[in-house]
Amino acid sequence: MSVEDLNTIDCIGIPIENPNEVNLGISDHLDWDASFDEHLFLLQEKLNTYLRFIESGEIYQSFPPATQTTKKVIEIFCKYQPSSQANPFLNHVTDCIKELGIELKIKVEG
Repeated sequence: MSVEDLNTIDCIGIPIENPNEVNLGISDHLDWDASFDEHLFLLQEKLNTYLRFIESGEIYQSFPPATQTTKKVIEIFCKYQPSSQANPFLNHVTDCIKELGIELKIKVEG
């Protein structure tokens, strides 16, 4: 599963070090330089899938350890460092998601 699988939650779990948090991971293996617009579109659509999953309450049926009071964190695991061109989008999304009470983290794993 990856950022290209738009209607799929790539991974979900509760970190051992923080049992009051549920982490939802997006696996992003795409290079930011190759086709920037397509990459941005895919990531935006994937994030929308995750937000619908959380806001609709589907998360509670699909992953019972998650509760209304559990902090929700979406983590994007990038193979490549986001480009300077991508940063304004990622910063905007981070701020918008924060208003919903959801944290967004970007991790470069490449």
